[in-house]
Amino acid sequence: MTRKDYIFTSESVSEGHPDKICDQISDSVLDAFLAEEPEARVACEVFATTNRVVIGGEVRGPGDVTRRVEEIARGCVRDIGYEQDGFHWEKMDVHNYLHDQSGDIAGGVDASGSKDEGAGDQGIMFGYAVDETADLMPAPIHYAHRILMKLAEVRKSGERPELGPDAKSQLTVRYADGKPVEVTSVVLSTQHLDESLTSGDVRGIVEPHIRGELPDGWLTGNTEWWVNPTGKFVIGGPDGDAGLTGRKIIVDTYGGAAPHGGGAFSGKDPTKVDRSAAYAARYLAKNVVSAGLARRCTIQLSYAIGVSKPLSVYCDTHGTGRVDGAAIEKAIGKVMDLSPRGIREHLGLNRPIYRRTAAYGHFGRSPDADGGFSWERADLAGALESAL
Repeated sequence: MTRKDYIFTSESVSEGHPDKICDQISDSVLDAFLAEEPEARVACEVFATTNRVVIGGEVRGPGDVTRRVEEIARGCVRDIGYEQDGFHWEKMDVHNYLHDQSGDIAGGVDASGSKDEGAGDQGIMFGYAVDETADLMPAPIHYAHRILMKLAEVRKSGERPELGPDAKSQLTVRYADGKPVEVTSVVLSTQHLDESLTSGDVRGIVEPHIRGELPDGWLTGNTEWWVNPTGKFVIGGPDGDAGLTGRKIIVDTYGGAAPHGGGAFSGKDPTKVDRSAAYAARYLAKNVVSAGLARRCTIQLSYAIGVSKPLSVYCDTHGTGRVDGAAIEKAIGKVMDLSPRGIREHLGLNRPIYRRTAAYGHFGRSPDADGGFSWERADLAGALESAL
């Protein structure tokens, strides 16, 4: 039986976290390729350390984009806000080791003759939705993201110039009768540019913004606050800790409240089902909950490299469904083509829409007019109902 009363914790990291810098550079490179050639193939990885960024991977697309990679990386770091001695957008060294995509991979994935485009790799992908928030996301990760987005906003606007780009948040939420009701602890570590600030000073800066992002009544006299618990946090970003693409996959998805497949997202074009099928699974799970078919839903998809048809479709409504999970699985097959090509076309994924996903979560965001976050639409609910 599912527990109704428990405590659960999720974390988020800011756009200035070392790993997230790498994710954003990877996706900025991807966007640059897709802007010029929607069918470009990209698998871009980034490593960052003190005043150094290393970019590698395989690509198939316009050569002029490969030549602009250094410019793209510097622009990304500048936008995040790094101008410190140990990591400065203008002074850092950028090493570009991108190379052509493997012919063996390309041959397995490309469509040819009667063969449809195949998946870019094998793997399992999960999607999840739950009615705890308006965006159908788990509450702990939803509000952990919201806190850091707000702190980035006031930092960049100049309202709180004391704050640096690097930050992490963590919320522990108490559930009663299956619903989130209280924050039992808040953890916030944020870089600050004034060395004289104490932990208490930093709490005074950030607490009003944290309170403004949480529902009324969730913070109580019993809530524990841990703001910069180690004390001073002046050296931030890759100067303090190296970064790497793809290391924050739980931050990127559901904060540990749902399973995660084997792959990361950033730097991968949408033929890579690690990314596109995870988006499709979230889209399906969100529409199941939006349709009122369940209060909570997990979808799993699986693929083999070079094969277009998914090997399996699994639905679990965790005892909250109006209909059986097996019936939803059959309905999914009727309302959406889950081949890599079908997913890309249904969600419009061959567009430069990925840099914006690389910080503050790939899910629970509002769909953009240009097609960004298309997997957050709830436009499939009626079709699912009809198919059932």
